[in-house]
Amino acid sequence: MIKQCARKKWTYLIYVGIFLVFPFAFFKYTAYILFMVNMTAIGVIGALGLNMLTGYTGLISLGHAGFMGVGAYSVAILSMRLGMPAYLSLPAAGIITAFVGILVGTPSLRLRGFYLAMATLASEFILEYVFKNWESMTHGVQGLYITPPQIFGIYINNDRIFYFIAATLAICAVFCTRNLFRTNVGRAFIAIRDRDIAAALIGINVFKYKLISFAVSSFYTGVAGGLWCYYMTIINPEAFQLYVSIDYIAMIIVGGMGTIMGSVYGAIFVVLLPEIIQRVMEVLQPILHIEYAFAAFKQIVFGVIIVTFLIFEPRGLAAIFSRFGERMRKKKGGDQKQEGKLVEF
Repeated sequence: MIKQCARKKWTYLIYVGIFLVFPFAFFKYTAYILFMVNMTAIGVIGALGLNMLTGYTGLISLGHAGFMGVGAYSVAILSMRLGMPAYLSLPAAGIITAFVGILVGTPSLRLRGFYLAMATLASEFILEYVFKNWESMTHGVQGLYITPPQIFGIYINNDRIFYFIAATLAICAVFCTRNLFRTNVGRAFIAIRDRDIAAALIGINVFKYKLISFAVSSFYTGVAGGLWCYYMTIINPEAFQLYVSIDYIAMIIVGGMGTIMGSVYGAIFVVLLPEIIQRVMEVLQPILHIEYAFAAFKQIVFGVIIVTFLIFEPRGLAAIFSRFGERMRKKKGGDQKQEGKLVEF
């Protein structure tokens, strides 16, 4: 027991050391690698929000990009017009997005399946219309520019400093989500996903917990949108179109719906995949003499990958890694038993 505690302590210390050293470990490609890590951290927070709604509660949403836009514009307006510091504007943006999620969710939650998906898709188009036409607040298609935020006297104006904020918030989001599903609220979400009629029969207020799921999911999404706003410093309606919602749906399907680590794996996969596609096509293009539109080609690849996972591995990368880890543990346990037998002999 003491050895296990010591081993865990050293493991945590190693993780903390890696976390602190990572931004300084690369020299030639530091900016590029940190950019990918920061985008992944933002993606993890947003994917956790969508996974909570779709994977854990069973509510299909196609309006995720619109909610991210609400968070991003909230941060921009609060910080630039009201002078609110980043450590207040980010949670405030999450709360504002949660209220918007409740407004959208209240009429939509009377619907199910395809009809709910269409209702959330309608909210995506409505929010996109607001971003483009409420020019007094959003500046329309011209968008908004914000200055890098300042926290405790430190300007967050480079990838390395932003890494410590984004990665820390992503880790906190993972732990908060894990603890949420150890509570009665999280268990109610899962019961509603599995069978909402049975959940109602055992006394769960289905409408109430669906609304809570919408609110908490929107809060996560708003924080992710706010972080994206601070990182990019320039936002416009083009950044929150339907393809962003498709990217996040791909994250939770490829990573694994209804699993926390699935959101992490999916975010890593979807952030890295366009870069891999771009590099592969740069190599193949002069050889095969082909021309392609990257945006269209990326969506085709995403579609093929989503369909492949839905057919062959609907539980996503989380299930694959879980099975691999289980096999390694069994193999290790078998080796230890064999060594014990040899020693006894």
